[in-house]
Amino acid sequence: MYAPNSVVLDAGADFETLPPEAAEELGLLVDALDPAAYPTAWLPDDAPAQLRRYAGSDFTIGMPGDGTVVWTRQTTPPTVIAKKRAEGTPDDFLAFLLAEAFVELSLEAPEHFLPFFGESYRDLAAATPLGPNETYQLAAALFDAWVGIQTREVFEGWESDHPEIYAAWTDAGDQLVDRLETLSGDVARGDRSFTAATEYACAAVKHDLDLPAPFSALDTDAYRDHGADYAVRWAQKTFEKLAE
Repeated sequence: MYAPNSVVLDAGADFETLPPEAAEELGLLVDALDPAAYPTAWLPDDAPAQLRRYAGSDFTIGMPGDGTVVWTRQTTPPTVIAKKRAEGTPDDFLAFLLAEAFVELSLEAPEHFLPFFGESYRDLAAATPLGPNETYQLAAALFDAWVGIQTREVFEGWESDHPEIYAAWTDAGDQLVDRLETLSGDVARGDRSFTAATEYACAAVKHDLDLPAPFSALDTDAYRDHGADYAVRWAQKTFEKLAE
């Protein structure tokens, strides 16, 4: 089973970060709250304000880029929240998004890239010429790929046991294939930013698709095993090559 004790809630609105009053109301629905906090020394001086708030002591659930379904272990038991826009999501795809949350919870993966990178987040920022918001996007994408290498192993085995969810997972991957073929060229021509291309490629990792260089280096056992340190080295080498 995957996170069988989780509380699943429908939000009455869309959000990037759950409003503080709504987050506090979770205390009425769960056994305990344990807001996470992280060292501000992990953050570059120009880190976005939302990331600084996330690192602080405020009870923060959800961050930019989290998608339609978010989850947190800052509650006991863990909580999975479907945003308002989930109401317009096809049933099978919504079932996949919820299943993805349960699988991620079962893997004990962090719920955000900041605890994944830790003090290496400053190294990632220093390794790139990107501004603070693009560094945030890059880190989120790299973390998504690292988690996706692990979750896809579960979904690949669900063809017989959970065919509807497996089909939704496969269909989501199929929609990425065409653009992957031109991804490197899009970046070279300036038609797509490097950060946007990385987001696209890292989403494809979750579906075990073939990636072009330099993104193919993220779809490896080495990345799964070495995590944040590998991601920082990849970013450094990639930007050095782009600057040649």
